[in-house]
Amino acid sequence: MGRVAVVTGAGRGIGAAVAADLHGRGHRVALIDVDAASAAATAERLGERAAAFPADVRDPDAVRAALAAVRERFGTPEILVNNAARTVPRPVWEIELDEWDDVLATNLRSVFVLTRELAPAMRERGWGRIVNMASLAGQQGGLVAGAHYASSKAGVLVLTKIFAKELAASGVTVNAVAPAATRTPVMDDMDPEQLRAAAAAIPVGRFGRAEEVAGLVGYLCGEDAGFITGATFDVNGGVFMR
Repeated sequence: MGRVAVVTGAGRGIGAAVAADLHGRGHRVALIDVDAASAAATAERLGERAAAFPADVRDPDAVRAALAAVRERFGTPEILVNNAARTVPRPVWEIELDEWDDVLATNLRSVFVLTRELAPAMRERGWGRIVNMASLAGQQGGLVAGAHYASSKAGVLVLTKIFAKELAASGVTVNAVAPAATRTPVMDDMDPEQLRAAAAAIPVGRFGRAEEVAGLVGYLCGEDAGFITGATFDVNGGVFMR
């Protein structure tokens, strides 16, 4: 049987696609999400090697309790995908400090907490894969998604490198994936004309698919990705080339 994987924010969108990809590769997948209903529905669709573990990643105690339940159900996790995030489109001048702290806690501190909870056991076993979901906003300072969102994702990129250096010699890799313009349920309520204009501005002429992002994440979590660590992979249709 495959390894044990933990995916945060796995109830829908990219997180659900990542959970499905890892499940399809034979892993046992723990879906952590603050939305218990969506996580449970996604886990039910995947089948018996998947289970939902409701938890708010802003709450370290809730995270630890969920991880304890994961270990009891599936065993020790060897794959971690830090995907949970909150986006609040708001001008930088209108962001209240409580909202700033909340977004940073969801998007960045959770990466710190979950990695420190799971990486030591990976290091002891001599194998592990950690993938952190970043964003184009964290590379270019996209203000549309909110300055707090962009700042948190920039922090994810740096934290990825720090953990990668700490764990590289022990067989544990840590990488970041930076999607942009990916079609997810968040777009369902947006104006169709605005969406068409946004898609036309992308060099490949369309939005990305969550499954395309998930396929890259799945590879980075696999056996053949052991020589890749501390890297950031862009999935943006050519919007940002380097």
